[in-house]
Amino acid sequence: MRDLTRVPGEAPPLVFITGASSGIGQALAQRYAQAGWRLALVARRGALMREWATAQSWPAHQWAVYEADVRHEAEVAEAARACLQAQGLPEVVIANAGISVGVDLSLAEDLAVLRDLLDTNVIGLAATFQPFIEGMRTRRRGTLVGIASVASVRGLPGHAGYCAAKGAVVQLCETLRGELRPHGVRVVTLAPGYIDTPLTRENDYPMPFLMTPEAFAERAFRSISAGERWRVIPWQMGVVATVLRWLPRGWFDALVGSQRHRKKRRRDGV
Repeated sequence: MRDLTRVPGEAPPLVFITGASSGIGQALAQRYAQAGWRLALVARRGALMREWATAQSWPAHQWAVYEADVRHEAEVAEAARACLQAQGLPEVVIANAGISVGVDLSLAEDLAVLRDLLDTNVIGLAATFQPFIEGMRTRRRGTLVGIASVASVRGLPGHAGYCAAKGAVVQLCETLRGELRPHGVRVVTLAPGYIDTPLTRENDYPMPFLMTPEAFAERAFRSISAGERWRVIPWQMGVVATVLRWLPRGWFDALVGSQRHRKKRRRDGV
């Protein structure tokens, strides 16, 4: 990350993380706390988030919890306003909150499921970034981080909503990167593979290169610090993603068409 050298007495840098009550978000909070950063932690389950943060024995001045559901723009805006007022403008904003659920587009009721996926994973990400963009642009420094997925690379049967949502995250972040780079603001897109979180533990299919949230957070911290534009974590899944991206459509269709797929119930995570 660019030089964040502080004058004596200046507060440590601040990171704003949504979906911080479990999985990747929680692991990222721990990694940034370990590095001495101040934390603005956003979650729907505010009481649970506070209980967990208190148990970490962090100094009281190092962290704050804001309760918000990213599907509701007003709640996210209020959390951001409270953060700006109490803690200041973040150096890094990580839009991590997301859900995964199977979608069957032959079912009329699944259109509502699709909408929920897009509201959470895409509109929620935009609503998380929006309150901080102008301040970062004026300051000419800051980093916005979008958590996408390897599932953004190609459309997978049974996962129309999730693949579409994470694909939109990638394109949204890429667009913002071009818009904000002249103003000194970085945009980083991270694409996790399989991470051992509540989101993945009920999967009934093989999950190659499965990694712990802590291992992901360590690699993510380094990528964000370096201001990398795009990073698949772990790197092995990056190879898989590259192969899938360039696989001819006929071959890809034959490959995924041979797999069994089931509709998953909603699970929070990324």
